Amino acid sequence: MTEPALGARPAELGQGAGRVPVRDRAGQREAGREGRVASDFGPLARRVRDAGLLARRRGYYLRAIALNLAATAALWTAVAWWGASWWAVALAVPLALASTRRAFLGHDAGHRQIAASPRANRWLGLLLGNLGLGLGYGWWNDKHNRHHANPNHVGKDPDVGEGVLAWTREQAARRRGPAAWIIAHQAWLFFPLLLLEGLNLQVNSALYLRGKARRDQAVEGLLLAAHLAAYLGLAFTLLTPGKALVFLAVHQGLFGLHLGSAFAHNHKGMAMPGPGERWDHLRRQVLTSRNVRGGPVADYLLGGLNYQIEHHLFPSVARPNLRRVQPLVREHCARVGLPYTETGAFDSYRQALAHMNDVGDPLRD
Repeated sequence: MTEPALGARPAELGQGAGRVPVRDRAGQREAGREGRVASDFGPLARRVRDAGLLARRRGYYLRAIALNLAATAALWTAVAWWGASWWAVALAVPLALASTRRAFLGHDAGHRQIAASPRANRWLGLLLGNLGLGLGYGWWNDKHNRHHANPNHVGKDPDVGEGVLAWTREQAARRRGPAAWIIAHQAWLFFPLLLLEGLNLQVNSALYLRGKARRDQAVEGLLLAAHLAAYLGLAFTLLTPGKALVFLAVHQGLFGLHLGSAFAHNHKGMAMPGPGERWDHLRRQVLTSRNVRGGPVADYLLGGLNYQIEHHLFPSVARPNLRRVQPLVREHCARVGLPYTETGAFDSYRQALAHMNDVGDPLRD
């Protein structure tokens, strides 16, 4: 079965989703049922397309990118102005907010939400990510493609793969020593660990380039190096070494915390397909995702990822269109009898942390 790609056109996602090969007579009935289930997505995709919600929102993104670059430049100018004072370190807080906004824009470029051309979106992603943040566009796209294709599916989704944290009790049972202690207390350690997420993303971006094509290594590597040189150069030129180190720690810590928090509650604690299970596109995306209420504040702080169900169903729909797609998706889920999960921000984190706590429970005995 072909999985929808990160930048696939939404109208194409319903074609063939959920169909399985027919191997015997008993399998024919199951394949027929899967075929009927797969057709559930087609009417929804047509409604979204007919409503004009697949259209690009270039004006929105031009304004967002321009404002982000202007805000970043203004903040560094303020750092230069107050460089002699420790108050300059406080500017790392709004700078972290601006950096997270830029990461959201890079995410949207990766989904081909901004430009019509894949090449233009790639270059936007390289400039916003590699040059603007030190986050590799190639690494992010590879990882995020696999997540979107099989969300919450162990062995297929890298976001629930083996790592510092565990997402299933089977993963937890394999940990020993200090690693087991971390899993046992991972619900309490989760947000403190996010303070290191910015650094983690940058290290993985650089490591990803090993073994890649020379052209990719040259382009992405040079942009990553340029970001690092400019970032450290500004900090240590405008501030004394001590202030610069504190400034960088605050900026990177809050950037990782904010960005990680925006992604943390979207899928954790939601349904996880078992080994060998094959869900159609509609169910694979809806049952594993959780929306977050909160209006314009949530839209801003979470970069549109609060519409996680709509984003997973239609990954190339522009961010400002997601709130208009939502009532169509909610109505369609009710029509086909599919649970549509939406909750407040605090409850979404509570559910995600409760899942993490449950995974680590056997290691606390």
